[in-house]
Amino acid sequence: MLKYALEHRKAVDVVTQRRDLGLRKFELTDEEWEIAGQLRDVLKDTTLFFSRSTPNLATVIPAMDLIDDKLTSYSHDHKYLPAIRAAVRLAKKTLNRYYELTDTSEVYRIAMVLHPCHKLSYFKNAGWEDEWVDTAEALIRDEFE
Repeated sequence: MLKYALEHRKAVDVVTQRRDLGLRKFELTDEEWEIAGQLRDVLKDTTLFFSRSTPNLATVIPAMDLIDDKLTSYSHDHKYLPAIRAAVRLAKKTLNRYYELTDTSEVYRIAMVLHPCHKLSYFKNAGWEDEWVDTAEALIRDEFE
């Protein structure tokens, strides 16, 4: 929807500026249009991962890591307006809350270790603490021995 509105900004402006339609209260300022553009960019990048393929259990943690990296960079990038950076920090906080919930289920780690592209190397390459990697390996051994 943001993409569409931004692509048709002139038409949206014309329609909202007409008094006879009673839409003046929906008219956006230049700063609001800038916020909409920046928001579109942030949302596009953070949702791109899921639009490429069908998400499955083994891709949840890598997707969350990718989104977390993107949100971290946006939250520190001063080319974005303070309102966007604040919204990104809130999104990152929410994402981290869900990320912590993956610790309550062994299934995520087991699925990743069994996935041919990930194995234990994903955890090591992502900088997980050795104790966490050892726990993931122990989960697999306990489950399948």
